[in-house]
Amino acid sequence: MQQTMLNAKLHRACVTHAELEYEGSCAIDSDLLDRAGIREYEQIQIYNIDNGERFVTYAIRAEAGSKIISVNGAAAHKAAPGHRVIICSYVVLNQQELVNFKPTLVYFDEENNITHCRNSIPQQVA
Repeated sequence: MQQTMLNAKLHRACVTHAELEYEGSCAIDSDLLDRAGIREYEQIQIYNIDNGERFVTYAIRAEAGSKIISVNGAAAHKAAPGHRVIICSYVVLNQQELVNFKPTLVYFDEENNITHCRNSIPQQVA
């Protein structure tokens, strides 16, 4: 049996650009991609915290250190500069691979600076 698991998450990244006339994809600062382990042209899912939109595209590299998160092409209708988004990639693993698997979770402040990283989501206390 195989299971689809969260592989990487960029949590509460701030959209810096929305380019409707671009060919497509989401341009992400290369340093941020590397930290999360997301590869260029990898499929990503984007969840817009501000308007509830959820959509699928692929990642491309933006200039390292630029802090760019640019939603491009048709997806530019679903996010605007200043919107907060969660960007996720997923991986399909077999049971053996699941034994030691941990995702990479990267958290951001309002200016797309990394505040901290984890490999698990803390339990919520009710």
